Amino acid sequence: MPLGGGNKCGCCKKTVYFAEEVQCEGQSFHKSCFLCMVCRKNLDSTTVAVHQDEIYCKSCYGKKYGPKGYGFGGGAGTLSMDTGEALGIKPAGLVGSASDVQSVERVWSPQL
Repeated sequence: MPLGGGNKCGCCKKTVYFAEEVQCEGQSFHKSCFLCMVCRKNLDSTTVAVHQDEIYCKSCYGKKYGPKGYGFGGGAGTLSMDTGEALGIKPAGLVGSASDVQSVERVWSPQL
């Protein structure tokens, strides 16, 4: 324990005293600082998901780091046009190039 009070908060870096301390992954937080980094919901031991030094609610963690594609997280057969930019996800560019397509055509084109 550092001199001058308690441990330092992992979020605001101020002193955390015992009565207001929440511990997660070896770090101390104020109860008011123990929030999801995306939606800012209050967290507890059952709703927290940790990625490196960042804390998320399970819902936001799944959206940011979970599986992508049809059928994952859309719910009830709906499609979403959300690209995830609000969560810090960069939209994917084109996967292949024209040269890739030409090389596949050469391999799979029937010989007449």
